Amino acid sequence: MKTITSTADLAAFCKEAADHDYVTVDTEFLRERTYYSKLCLVQLAMPGKDDSNAVLVDPLAEGISLDPLYELFRDTSVVKVFHAARQDLEIFYVDAQVFPEPLFDTQVAAMVCGFGEQVGYETLVRKICHTGVDKTSRFTDWSRRPLTEDQKKYALADVTHLRQIYEFLRDKLEESGRARWVSEELETLTSPDTYVTQPREAWKRVKTRTSSPKFLAIVRELAAFREDYAQNRNVPRNRVFKDDALVELASLKPSTPEELGRARLLLREARRGDIADGILAAVKAGVACKPADMPQPDRSRDKLQVNPALADLLRVLLKAKTEQAGVAAKLIAPASDLDGIAAGLRDVPALSGWRREVFGNDALRLCDGEIALTARGNDVRVVEL
Repeated sequence: MKTITSTADLAAFCKEAADHDYVTVDTEFLRERTYYSKLCLVQLAMPGKDDSNAVLVDPLAEGISLDPLYELFRDTSVVKVFHAARQDLEIFYVDAQVFPEPLFDTQVAAMVCGFGEQVGYETLVRKICHTGVDKTSRFTDWSRRPLTEDQKKYALADVTHLRQIYEFLRDKLEESGRARWVSEELETLTSPDTYVTQPREAWKRVKTRTSSPKFLAIVRELAAFREDYAQNRNVPRNRVFKDDALVELASLKPSTPEELGRARLLLREARRGDIADGILAAVKAGVACKPADMPQPDRSRDKLQVNPALADLLRVLLKAKTEQAGVAAKLIAPASDLDGIAAGLRDVPALSGWRREVFGNDALRLCDGEIALTARGNDVRVVEL
C-alpha cells in the first residue's frame, strides 16, 4: 500500500483521480486535546477491485500541502464519497474553507435506502460487501509515526470497501428515484453554519433548568467567554470548564476570586489566571445586562394545545409510511414534530421537501379529517373519507 508524503505525489494521484467518476475519501484525526480536529491521515481510493488504486496521504509529512486534494474537491465532475462525512467535512472547511462538490454520504444514502438510522460503516460492509472490517486499530494514536502495518490496513479498508458500498447505493437510489432525497439531506452538511460556532450563540447548547432571562444572560456571557477562549487557544471547551460548572457559576454569580473559589465543580486550573479573570468578567457582564438585551428562551411551543389522540394517530401513520417506504422513522419526524403537527404547527421539517411526499401530505390530510386509518393484521392502511 502506498503512502503519499509529498505534494508532487499527491498532485499526481489527484490528477489521475480527476479522470474517474468518483473517489472515496476518509480521514483519521485526533480531537481529545484540541478544539479543532488534528488531521493525521487522509485515505483516498479511485474505482477498482483491489488496493492498487488506493493511497494513504500523510498530512503530517514535512512540507506537504493538501492543495491538490482541495482542487480535486472543487472539481464538480468527480463525486467525492464519504461515510458519515460531518467530522471529515469540518476538518477540510476549517483548514481551507472548502467543501467537496458534489458530495455523496453513504450513511445518509443508506438511511434513505432502508438500512436504518445512522447505520455504521461496518454494517454496510457486512451487508453489501459480505465481509468484515478489523476495527482493532480504531482507537490508536494516529499522530504517531511511523504508522504500523495494522493501522495502514485498517485505514485503507475505510475507502476500499466504500467503493462497492457507493456503487450499490447509487444504483439503488437511481432505481427508486430517491437521489434527490439524499441531495436535500446533504445541504446541511455543506453549509458553513454547521461547522462554525459563534461564541455569542454558544449558550444555546447549554442545558439548564432555569429559563429566567436574567439567569440566561449570565449563561450566555460565560458560554461566550469559554467558546472564545477554547477557539483561540485550540483547547476543548470542557478543558476550560464543563457545562455543569458553567450552570453553577451562573447561579453563584461570583464577583471576587474568593467567591469564585467556592464553586464546587470548577477545575483547579480555572480558579486562577486568565480563565478566572474571564469568568469574573463574564459574570459581571451578565449581571449588568439590560432587560432588552437579555436572551429570551424559545417559548414558541409552550402554549401549544396538543391533541394527544391525533398525535398518537400521526405516530401510527408515520410507522406505516416509513415501513412502506423503507426509511427510518426518525429520519422523517421526531416525536416533537408529530406533537407540533397535532397542535397545528405547519413549519416543521416533516412537512417540507421529500419528507412531505413520504409522510407530510397524508399527515395533513389526517389532521383535516380527509383520511382515516384502519388495521388488518399487522398492516395499517389509509382510507379515504
